[in-house]
Amino acid sequence: MPSPRMRLPCLAVVLCALAPTAHAAPDPAVAGYVFGEARRLCKADGGALWGRSLCGPIMIVDPADRAIVASEADAGGVLVEADGLYTGTLPREAMLANTATGWSGTRWTQLVWPLPLEPNLLRAMLVHELFHRVQPELGLDRPEAGNRHLDSQHGRYLLQLEWRALARALMADDAAVQRAHVADALAFRQARRRLFPAAAREEAALEINEGLAEYTGVRVALARDEERRAYGVYALARFLDAPSFVRSFAYASGPAYGLLLDRADPGWRGQLGADADLGRMLATALHIDLDATPDLAAHERRYDPDRQLHAAEEARERQRLERLAAWRRDLVDGPVLVLPLQASGFQFNPQTLAALDDVGTVYPTLRLTDRWGELVVEGGAALVHADRKRAVVALPRGGDGLHGEGWTLALKPGWKLVEGPRKGDLTVTGPAP
Repeated sequence: MPSPRMRLPCLAVVLCALAPTAHAAPDPAVAGYVFGEARRLCKADGGALWGRSLCGPIMIVDPADRAIVASEADAGGVLVEADGLYTGTLPREAMLANTATGWSGTRWTQLVWPLPLEPNLLRAMLVHELFHRVQPELGLDRPEAGNRHLDSQHGRYLLQLEWRALARALMADDAAVQRAHVADALAFRQARRRLFPAAAREEAALEINEGLAEYTGVRVALARDEERRAYGVYALARFLDAPSFVRSFAYASGPAYGLLLDRADPGWRGQLGADADLGRMLATALHIDLDATPDLAAHERRYDPDRQLHAAEEARERQRLERLAAWRRDLVDGPVLVLPLQASGFQFNPQTLAALDDVGTVYPTLRLTDRWGELVVEGGAALVHADRKRAVVALPRGGDGLHGEGWTLALKPGWKLVEGPRKGDLTVTGPAP
């Protein structure tokens, strides 16, 4: 895929003048600018895109000390007003992430400081997160699954070929040329889904959850069609170097399919049923037969003519198998700390998730909260089993069960470590009823 050149304007003067350092607390002036941009964007949309306003309470939180600058008061009356803004501290037990969250009686759009300084990136991110706050009310949130097939060689290769075809479709001005590239993208998509039977359901769910949010950010934040299409190509390109596509792919494909659907069927947003699949919707709009069996090898030569992408994925697969062997040794075969998942909150980097065969998903960076307390993984690895009933980390021999390589565990009062289901394992148990 060629490197896209987005037409992004220079930094806004206010952001240049007030550019935050990596460790600075949220600057009230910058926060005020951000809140103003959010109000301007959602009022300009006026509820036209999804039939309801995206406006709502926003909090910006500094991860260093959890200091809050908010756009309005909380229902619980915890925040303190100062010059039209509201400040306070987010409790340790509250989740910290770019996400929609409930805290102190108010449903917020939460943003983690520092924020992007490039105006279009900032605006797209703002609208993305504003959409997440209202997404459940629109009936557009879906239970997510693993998408672990996207860490395999064939899954990754076919996904990137799909992205290359989608990028060419977005860049095409001629409708027939655009349709031809869309047909190629859908051919790679269908080939992947024939290889992995669960792929269609799992991919569709994440494209609704995160893909629609990213599409909404592009549609509302950017005024002109050419800017939106350029951003769509940029979105496809910026995830190419992500360590994993397992949880990040929909941020790339969502804007592409949404923007192409805008052109093919402007009423598509009103047709998003429980089993909606953006690729199938685009195929229907463009009268593309998904059951056709194209010459896939010829398609591959069109989008990977020098086979460099194929060779890169073969090399990555060899490295992945080495990592899998190490993870299996440490997180499956070796002694582990077992943490039951009952009322869990996850904070993680979606670009780093990796699949461990059919066992589960490995999180190299994770903050996991549950009734028992908090697990923090930084530079280590935690395995969340596929049934999502337990998470494990490697247990050092002779350790105290509260610390390991790249992880720490903080237990709530009354919880303690006991012998696990296997000799050498530990697990947590709660206070007596």
